Amino acid sequence: MTCLLLIGNDVRKWPISPYLFLRLLHLEFRIGSDSSLEFQNYGHLSPARSDSGGAGAKAAPYLGGEAKRMAAIAVHQFAQSITCHAWSPDRSMIAICPNNNEVHIYRLSQEKWEKVHVLQKHDQIISGIDWSVKSNKIVTASHDRNSYVWNHEGSEWLPTLVILRLNRAALCVQWSPKENKFAVGSGAKTVCICYYEQDNNWWVSKLIRKRHESSVTSVAWHPNNIFVATTSTDGKCRVFSTFIKGVDTKDSKSSSSSDSKFGEQIVQLDLSISWAFGVKWSPSGKTLAYVGHNSMIYFVDDVGPAPLAQNVALRDLPLRDVLFISEKMVIGVGFDCNPMVFAPDDRGMWTFIRFLDEKKPTLASPKYGSQFSEALGKFYAQSKYGASNNDGNSPSKSRGGAHENCITCIMPLAGKSRITRFSTSGLDGRVVVWDLEKQEDLLHTL
Repeated sequence: MTCLLLIGNDVRKWPISPYLFLRLLHLEFRIGSDSSLEFQNYGHLSPARSDSGGAGAKAAPYLGGEAKRMAAIAVHQFAQSITCHAWSPDRSMIAICPNNNEVHIYRLSQEKWEKVHVLQKHDQIISGIDWSVKSNKIVTASHDRNSYVWNHEGSEWLPTLVILRLNRAALCVQWSPKENKFAVGSGAKTVCICYYEQDNNWWVSKLIRKRHESSVTSVAWHPNNIFVATTSTDGKCRVFSTFIKGVDTKDSKSSSSSDSKFGEQIVQLDLSISWAFGVKWSPSGKTLAYVGHNSMIYFVDDVGPAPLAQNVALRDLPLRDVLFISEKMVIGVGFDCNPMVFAPDDRGMWTFIRFLDEKKPTLASPKYGSQFSEALGKFYAQSKYGASNNDGNSPSKSRGGAHENCITCIMPLAGKSRITRFSTSGLDGRVVVWDLEKQEDLLHTL
């Protein structure tokens, strides 16, 4: 096949496979609501460069006037790419992984983020960070198959190695609600439930080996501190019991959970036909939500032997993570670089409400066309003249939203049963703070 490339006023013929051409450009075909063919830039993880200087990005000021109605109230550029992030209990510090084997901790000082600590123990990329609210401990998981628990003593963070007994990378980590355990998902088709053994003064890892047929991409603790939900690249969402004698206590209010043995599967949800990501529980634990790489989001009520499931199909790119704002609102983030709002209608059916950020450019807009033309020109220059697009002479144009690349992590900021603020981070190296208080059309749902 011969592709026609328009470079300025010059039209040139170039024989190439269309599939290979699109793959090299990291573009994806998708059909929009108007049946027109659209292109979407798929970001990818690239090695992060070490940022210059000890001080971090400046904190964007709170917006005033007409801008108060905007949901994104602050945008912080910390690195070239961010794998994951977590906030301190008082929200005065943030821990990020700049897509390498380090954790950078920043503190907000006089409207500027200052780097105060760098945690260095892992040998490979850190894939998960969680900062406990009650004990002020940080847990990290990495592709090096290990996990560390960091204790803040004086002015230093002291690491404690947790041997997970994995033969593949650790992919995600989360503290339990009571913070006496944490769960680690891995590429070894297992989930590690880790707890502290006081007598021996170390962290012990118990493995849930059965059931998973592929990598565990995310974990989420039920409010009862016993059940843990997982998603996997085998397309399934599962709920397991993690009751450990001597660590957990039997509660008469939740006898069903405490009667289950460790590793017992409570339910398996076969709703997705593709990779599954980003599982979360609602504040009450009555509803479960997760996403599939087939641009679907799933909601499950009455998790147990007879669950009630709903799914919402999206016209847009797949999601990567979700967050329950309340019992009646969910925020989904992913490859569209724009948070999506979901809520149930009067009949209890979950539906897509709107994008939270500014409207994205359409295929017919001049801005969209210029972005696509720029991508074609860069690729042609690379193949024809060996030019590099990393020389900094021709930076890519902005998408116009708060995020410029895939959003991979979403964390709550204010509220517990009703979250009004949350933060997102992505492959563009940004952390964006969102506020729902000024979104008048969403207040009735909150």
